[in-house]
Amino acid sequence: MAAAAATMVSSAGGLLAMLNESHPQLKFHALSNLISFVDQFWPEISTSVPIIESLYEDEEFGQHQRQLAALLVSKVFYYLGELNDSLSYALGAGPLFEVSEDSDYIHTLLAKAIDEYASLRSKAAASSDDAAKIDPRLEAIVERMLDKCIMDGKYQQAMGTAIDCQRLDKLEEAITRSDNVHGTLAYSINVSHSFVYRREYRQEVLRLLVKVYQQLPSPDYLTICQCLMFLYEPEGVANILEKLLCSENKEDALLAFQVAFDLVENEHQAFLLNVRDRLTAPKSLPSESVQPGSSDPASAQNENSTAPEDVQMTDGSSAVTTNVPEADPKEVMYAERLTIIKGILSGETSIQLTLQFLYSHNKSDLLILKTIKQSVEMRNSVCHSATIYANAIMHAGTTVDTFLRDNLDWLSRATNWAKFSATAGLGVIHRGHLQQGRSLMAPYLPQGGAGGGGSPYSEGGALYALGLIHANHGEGIKQFLRDSLRSTNVEVIQHGACLGLGLAALGTADEEIYDDIKTVLYTDSAVAGEAAGISMGLLMVGTASEKASEMLAYAHETQHEKIIRGLALGIALTVYGREEEADTLIEQMTQDQDPILRYGGMYALALAYRGTANNKAIRQLLHFAVSDVSDDVRRTAVLALGFVLYSEPEQTPRIVSLLSESYNLHVRYGAALAVGISCAGTGLSEAISLLEPLTSDVVDFVRQGALIAMAMVMIQINEASDSHVGTFRRQLEKIILDKHEDTMSKMGAILASGILDAGGRNVTIRLLSKTKHDKVTALVGLAVFSQFWYWYPLIYFVSLSFSPTAFIGLNYNLKVPRFEFLSHAKPSLFEYSKPTTVPTTTSAVKLPTAVLSTSAKAKARAKKEAEPKANAEKSSGAESSSAAPNTGKGKSSSEKDGEAMQVDSPPEKKAEPEPLFEILTNPARVVPAQEKFIKFLEDSRYVPVKSAPSGFVLLRDLRPNEQEVLSLTDAPTSTASAAGGSAAGQQSSSSAMAVDVEPQPP
Repeated sequence: MAAAAATMVSSAGGLLAMLNESHPQLKFHALSNLISFVDQFWPEISTSVPIIESLYEDEEFGQHQRQLAALLVSKVFYYLGELNDSLSYALGAGPLFEVSEDSDYIHTLLAKAIDEYASLRSKAAASSDDAAKIDPRLEAIVERMLDKCIMDGKYQQAMGTAIDCQRLDKLEEAITRSDNVHGTLAYSINVSHSFVYRREYRQEVLRLLVKVYQQLPSPDYLTICQCLMFLYEPEGVANILEKLLCSENKEDALLAFQVAFDLVENEHQAFLLNVRDRLTAPKSLPSESVQPGSSDPASAQNENSTAPEDVQMTDGSSAVTTNVPEADPKEVMYAERLTIIKGILSGETSIQLTLQFLYSHNKSDLLILKTIKQSVEMRNSVCHSATIYANAIMHAGTTVDTFLRDNLDWLSRATNWAKFSATAGLGVIHRGHLQQGRSLMAPYLPQGGAGGGGSPYSEGGALYALGLIHANHGEGIKQFLRDSLRSTNVEVIQHGACLGLGLAALGTADEEIYDDIKTVLYTDSAVAGEAAGISMGLLMVGTASEKASEMLAYAHETQHEKIIRGLALGIALTVYGREEEADTLIEQMTQDQDPILRYGGMYALALAYRGTANNKAIRQLLHFAVSDVSDDVRRTAVLALGFVLYSEPEQTPRIVSLLSESYNLHVRYGAALAVGISCAGTGLSEAISLLEPLTSDVVDFVRQGALIAMAMVMIQINEASDSHVGTFRRQLEKIILDKHEDTMSKMGAILASGILDAGGRNVTIRLLSKTKHDKVTALVGLAVFSQFWYWYPLIYFVSLSFSPTAFIGLNYNLKVPRFEFLSHAKPSLFEYSKPTTVPTTTSAVKLPTAVLSTSAKAKARAKKEAEPKANAEKSSGAESSSAAPNTGKGKSSSEKDGEAMQVDSPPEKKAEPEPLFEILTNPARVVPAQEKFIKFLEDSRYVPVKSAPSGFVLLRDLRPNEQEVLSLTDAPTSTASAAGGSAAGQQSSSSAMAVDVEPQPP
């Protein structure tokens, strides 16, 4: 009937006239027909809205009729674009507002309703009043919507909405009723990290998820422990680990080890030690079973590097208490496993394995360093030091110091602070060499007694180096550094000792160490005070302690800029990751009169909101970037955006693109480093295209920043996967060889060469662990590194952000068995960059143009000759290709050498088509871009406990009775004397000889 009428009706006028009749039946008839015509005739109906509104408000009119009137008005307002009015009438329409109807009107209003409800809920939560202000009708609509989603099986939608509206009860319902609970849980964890901006609420969500996880029949302990780490609940983690360790099943123990490795990857030293200390000690064992274990010094040291005397003590007590002849095998097993897991949690196991990996896979190119060294003038101490920095970064963690040994006389030209840096560089090269760190640095360390030993600069540098070696794992070295700090009043040595202590005790909030450092700060010496300020921050990272106000007060009192700057950064470090909690302190710092403290305020914003992409923080930083009077503050505000946005690297180039074209040079520099920090290791093309114009900026230090940032973005990316890398490498070489280049940009180019090939080309800069937890050490490292603007020795902090790109599979005894897996991509995409050769460097310096033009002609000629050859070889190549699946590894050395810096490889090699995959052998280098191509072979002897493409992965042995072949055994002894020693360039040669006779590297 209505449809037939609809064809004839050409105006709603008649129906509207009916609304003025006195009989309710006529009004009702008019309303129900107008509802069906409202889509066409809303302009006409809109003139009569007041009449329909009055019907809705008319008490004598029936309930259903009034709701109908409300719905009609709501639709008219919707067409008029008045969504707020539309929503308030839709609420009046009650059940007639049909949530499940599929129309634009319903979709738009539902979205509006959910937004409205979510904002009301979050306001209520923020102001901590009752949620009384929320309209129950609005709540009813949202609940109907959520129930409908759950009924229809759209669980992700329901979960997203529930998290948004802060309805954890509905979230739980959606998760428990879904068909794939593990999947939905993982989804909600992801959502809570990416989209929940308030820290307290995010923790509530995670608590709920942990609760749901634990009720599952087979809980996913890996994820639960990650959540507990976010919530900072070491007790929960310790309980889970203990439960797994006590289990009869070997697989559970493997899982426990995997959990421990995953937690270690997040680098939260204080949390891990807390978990380790909460694991219950095994019930006393008979003395026989304990004795052999701790009589071997290596295992005692490995188990607990803190206090050997503890080990003896437990030893004695167990000998007394037990007269039982036989130990419970269960307890023995638990004790063994406990030793292993304590080693993992203290970080020693992973550091040891990483060290072996970096040592055995080191592919750094000494020729690049040699070129740099030859082209740098002796008089230029900045470039001389930069070369030493580049060498340290290139060999970070590999223990290879060949370059230093070969150039002892050149090295000894370093004086004063350059000497400090040269000595400290050994700490970067030997980073993680926990067992022999002390003995390696022995020749330089302050010899007991009054100011013995060499120069104070190399002694200070050596203490800083010890901190770098033990960064974030300083249990064994803390005491020594404290004693060194107390027993000296030379400010250079204090400087080194403060930095070393801060690194070794990162984030442990140790009160005694804090007091030692404070004593140094109060001597009011500029050099020592700067390091003390930074060091207090390192010690208190993320504790948001009251100490910050004490530091702020002293910053106002002192006259030394250096001290204020050190304290400003230190205060910023204390609020690391505290988000809203830090707002009052940030407010206080950013409103300060002193530009140096405002500058600290920018770092505080950056670190408090690290990786949250929080809109409020971004807005504040952008505001300071364009409005502050001090250039330092503006530069830092832009740089800080890099820290806030690193979890969404694609966003950064877009946000800073306008700033990178600013007329203010400092802002341009900040924009470059912001992109470098947040896009580090991604090789994003947007980032590269933003940085490229900056590398040829008119201002020298902007070029410096852009070169360093570009190296951070391109780290571990080779020419095959991005041609820009080759161009960039040649640009660096050109800048370094150019006699007339400014010192600043030359220094940038030298550092950039170091960062590009960092850690023997086996590390990348990673700020997020695989479980999306932020890596504290890496972030702190980059934050302090970005201070090198004022103080070059801080460049070494960049080594804290390096994480090895390796797949290291481990068996139950944490040894590395031989195990093959597949990388399903062309080997050339991810292989090491080709080593440089010595083409014609001598002439290249004098006549770069001549070389280039001739090589271009030669290339063209060779190409012509090669074409017929290549065609002939293609056919033969096809046959040989089947026999070459492993070319990625076994390329002949001559082939590698063929790739020179300027000269292209001879074209005859085009013949062989490249295989589409490559078999990797554990432990293997797997770069981040390669992770999506990693597959595990089906009939393999070992199966990973969790299918992770890189990192430490525990392997289940499916054929435990066969003999295992281990691959990462101890480092080869033949080269040990060269690698294990240390460059004693600044000391007399006799001590260099003494150091050579060294224990071998791991």
